[in-house]
Amino acid sequence: MKRRWFGRALLGMGAFLLVAGVLATVWAPGLVKRTPLDVNQVTHLDGTVKKYDALTGEFPENPVKVESITKTDSDHSGDDIVSWVQTTCVVIDVDNAPDCVDGEDPRLVDASTDVFATDRVSGLAVNDTDYLPADATPHEGLMNKWPFDAEKVTYPMWDGTAGHAVDAVYDRTETLDGIECYVYKVAIDDAPIEIAEGINGTYDNRIEVWVEPKTGAIQQQTQDQQRYLDDGTQVLDLEIGFTDEQIKAFADDARTNMRLLSMITVWMPIVGFVGGALCVLAGLALLVGVGRRDEVSIEAERAPVAT
Repeated sequence: MKRRWFGRALLGMGAFLLVAGVLATVWAPGLVKRTPLDVNQVTHLDGTVKKYDALTGEFPENPVKVESITKTDSDHSGDDIVSWVQTTCVVIDVDNAPDCVDGEDPRLVDASTDVFATDRVSGLAVNDTDYLPADATPHEGLMNKWPFDAEKVTYPMWDGTAGHAVDAVYDRTETLDGIECYVYKVAIDDAPIEIAEGINGTYDNRIEVWVEPKTGAIQQQTQDQQRYLDDGTQVLDLEIGFTDEQIKAFADDARTNMRLLSMITVWMPIVGFVGGALCVLAGLALLVGVGRRDEVSIEAERAPVAT
C-alpha cells in the first residue's frame, strides 16, 4: 500500500516538474526579459572639460563631473512600453561644486531634461502619445539600454545633442570589472547643432559603449566630444566616462541580474525536465512493481494447497 501511494506521489511530482519546465522555457523568458517599471537610477561620470570663455577668450581645462538621474514613470507606462524622465547636469568640478548648479553659476556646462518612452524588450524608442506628453520630442533608436540578448551587430542609438539616431557599431568583446561586454563605437562628425540660443555651430563626438549582452545593461560609456562655432572657434572639449565606483556598482548589478536570468531560464527548465522525467519513471517503476506483486499474490491464493 505504501509503495502504491509513494508511486502515485512521484507521478504527481514528476508531472508538476515537467509543467514547471515547460513554463520556464516558454513563458518565463518573456516575463523576466523586460525592463522593470520601477527604475530610479543615478549615474555618475567624470573627466575633463575645456570651455570657451567669451569674456577673456581663454579655453581653460578643468575637471568635470556629470550626474544623470533616470526614472520610470509608472503612471504612464504599460505592459509593453515604459515611460522615462531623465535629467542630466554637467558641472565644472571646482570649489566643491554640487552635483548640479543653476544657470547663473559659471561652473555649469550643460543641464537638460528628457522625456521619452521605450519598448520594454527591444529598448527602442517609442513615440506614442499614450505614453508621452503631446509636446515630447520624437526619439529614435536605443535610448538608455541595449536589448536583451544583444548581438554583435550595428544598432541605432539616440544622440540628444545631434537630435537623431546614430550608428553604434559592434567593435570588440572586452571584460570590464569581471563582466564580459560587447563594445560598440559611435562616430559623429560636423553635426549641425545650436551651441546656445540663436547661435549655431557643429558637433563632433567619439562614443564607446560597453554592454553586458544578456541583460543589455550599459556598463560603461565614454565620450570625447567637441563643439565649434560656425567660424571654426572651438567652444567645448569634453572627455567623460563612468566613474570607477559607478563601473563597480553596475558590474555588481549585472552579476545579480545574470544569476537571476540564469536561474529562471536555464536551471528551472533543467530541474523541471530532468527531475520530472526521473520522478515519472520512478513512480511508474513502483506502480508496475506493486501491480506485479499483487498478481503474484492472487495467483498464490488461487493455487491448490498440497496435502
